[in-house]
Amino acid sequence: MRGRRWSFALRTLSLVAALGIWQLLTSYDVNLWLRFEQFPTVTDVAGAFGDRLGSDAYWQDLTDSLTRIVTGFALAAVLGITVGTAVARSRVASDLLGPVLEVIRPVPAIALVPVAILLFPSNEQGIVFITCTAAFFPVMVSTRHAVRALTPVWEEAVLTMGGGRWRILGSVVLPGALPGILGGLSVGIGVSWICVISAEMISGEYGVGYRTWQDYTVVDYPGVFVGMATIGLLGWITSTAVELLGRRLTRWLPRTEGSRPPPPVRHRNRAVTPAAAPVPLVKERVHP
Repeated sequence: MRGRRWSFALRTLSLVAALGIWQLLTSYDVNLWLRFEQFPTVTDVAGAFGDRLGSDAYWQDLTDSLTRIVTGFALAAVLGITVGTAVARSRVASDLLGPVLEVIRPVPAIALVPVAILLFPSNEQGIVFITCTAAFFPVMVSTRHAVRALTPVWEEAVLTMGGGRWRILGSVVLPGALPGILGGLSVGIGVSWICVISAEMISGEYGVGYRTWQDYTVVDYPGVFVGMATIGLLGWITSTAVELLGRRLTRWLPRTEGSRPPPPVRHRNRAVTPAAAPVPLVKERVHP
């Protein structure tokens, strides 16, 4: 408990220190190599943030961005896990899909905005497509590598007990690859936010990215920083949700970060660790 409190205090202190430095640099218009005379102060951004919270447009933009990110990320998770598993397990799927995926993967998702405009009848569908594409490749690549890294001994054990392909998939492949899949999901949610905000700035009509760009065009710099703060908070919340879900699904994994040592075991009025605790000997009773 003391370690958690100390960690929380350090994190809070770092955030307060960053805000304090920002306030000092902008209040005194520091202009050394970096120019802070046009930056809004922390108090200006906080005041603009409070005004935005009381407006309906802010919550509408928030809802639109969250709807796009959740829809695109959910599609990317399903498709990425499915395709990654198929490519890793099937030679035919690897030969058919591998070359196409490897050619498309280096293309930035935001560069697909013209393609989305041509393909989809509405901007909303195009933004979801770009968000899905951005998250798809991290999830697919992580799933493919995690599945290929599984040891074949587990599959042989299931086959020995009479299990089939679906049994292997549900009992060995997906649980064994789950840590790698969750790593791809964590990366994918961050990339999704980058691309959805960029797509909203380019071709969106509503959303946090669209509103932030509009504030920049009318030289409303406190509004720009309100949008940046909103994007950061939303990204942190969604990333934390993915991480908590991953911990929930992988409770069977050993925890090394922040884990406590096992409690000592009392034995004969002295404390010893579980590893050093003596094993009592049980004598067998021999009947004549």
